[in-house]
Amino acid sequence: MTTLVSTTDTVTRDALAVLQPGFTGTTAPDWLLRRVGEGLASVGLFGRNIHSPEQLAALTARLRAERDDVLVAIDEEGGDVTRLEVRNGSSFPGNLALGSVDDVELTRAVARELGRRLAECGVNLNWAPSADVNSNPGNPVIGVRSFGAAPDLVARHTAAYVEGLQSSGVAACTKHFPGHGDTAVDSHLALPGIDVDLDTLHARELVPFRAAIAAGSKSVMSAHILLPALDPDRPATLSPQILTGLLRQELGYEGLIVTDGMEMDAIAGTYGIERGSVLAIAAGADAICVGGGLADEDTVLLLRDALVAAVRSGELPEERLADAAARVRSLASWTQGARGAVSEQGAAAQEGTAPGTGVSPDIGLAAARRALRVTGTAAPQTEPVYVAAFAPVANIAVGAETPWGVTGELVRRLPGTGTGTYAGADVDAVLREAGERRVVAVVRDEHRHPWMAEALDGLLAARPDTVVVEMGLPEAPARGALHVATYGAARVCGVAAAEAITGARTA
Repeated sequence: MTTLVSTTDTVTRDALAVLQPGFTGTTAPDWLLRRVGEGLASVGLFGRNIHSPEQLAALTARLRAERDDVLVAIDEEGGDVTRLEVRNGSSFPGNLALGSVDDVELTRAVARELGRRLAECGVNLNWAPSADVNSNPGNPVIGVRSFGAAPDLVARHTAAYVEGLQSSGVAACTKHFPGHGDTAVDSHLALPGIDVDLDTLHARELVPFRAAIAAGSKSVMSAHILLPALDPDRPATLSPQILTGLLRQELGYEGLIVTDGMEMDAIAGTYGIERGSVLAIAAGADAICVGGGLADEDTVLLLRDALVAAVRSGELPEERLADAAARVRSLASWTQGARGAVSEQGAAAQEGTAPGTGVSPDIGLAAARRALRVTGTAAPQTEPVYVAAFAPVANIAVGAETPWGVTGELVRRLPGTGTGTYAGADVDAVLREAGERRVVAVVRDEHRHPWMAEALDGLLAARPDTVVVEMGLPEAPARGALHVATYGAARVCGVAAAEAITGARTA
């Protein structure tokens, strides 16, 4: 590919510095190492890049051999959205489970232990937490990723999460500014909008972001959503009124502003990633996240050259690009200092706790147990069951590759247990496969999927002793001989549900 200018040019180095690209494979490709040496200041990791903690630590060490202060970012919310444990499911419950317990010290402790594990692997920027107020229970992309529907509750847990994560030396990235909770469209697929007045935005969406700023969140991620009350023409990621006017000037935020993934259709399908990246930096963003789908050198060069061309043409002020790059480097510098401080604290580890934290490494399972809501009574299940998982299409943020549910735990605990996955209300097939075994019906967001409700209607009519496990947003009424709401589908949520069904705790 033809480049516009020499890679030693200051503008070109700044253009590289503001990119947060991804790549494929579990080792750093030569092209990525070369660009890091030329000024690329950040790298984004996804599930495809991670096989084990040891492999990840080796990968990040190789990146730091090229640039010691490189930002290594990941989308590790815990709960349903995990990259560190993409193959087995998360050891931590997600935000909704933590919000349902409503113990800010628990949230802080969970975030601190999650941060410790990331830092051990060399990750120093986490694109979390989600500070979205899930005011629309039909939201297809936030749901259990939110702490809840009450602004004050979301605010206090967002602040605790930020503090806990950053105490481990990992920078938080509070998202999705100015709030994605009242949308009915997934921004991975189209451009959503929130058509409410300014008073509502200030009383609802912005409350958790104010709390995150007060807690010292080192970065904030913008949302690809249209808010006509603030800017009728451009989504938040591309809006000077929202990023500069609201976030910087009105809310007084001085940290790094990161975009959500620019290849998401809300931007790529309307502006294109090149034009969108230029407009985002011009609007006040400091870092361009790309790489979830487009993860190659050509994408990096395409965006770098688009930014350089915009500076050369006068469309993007050189000072704005330089300011953005400086904020990236400033955060990188903070992570170096934080890494050193946390390493010193590690010498003071307490017995039975994660090194240097005073937090039990099993804090995730303990939190999942506390979040569990069990309705109804039933004797502990000791005989084999039939687990019927009614599986919705996973949203892109969660990913279809991460296992979810309670199936594995029940198979392990109750030998002879059968399993089946269903994408429709095929009650006859479930009953046929179950035979005489008790049915455990596992659903996720029953209230959003009429076919799931239809399936449960049929099962409960035929088999009133059916156990129902809701692993999404528990908006539908509890029903079944035993109803277990987990407030998320992380692996530890499945373990806690299996404990409730069998009456036996995990050793």
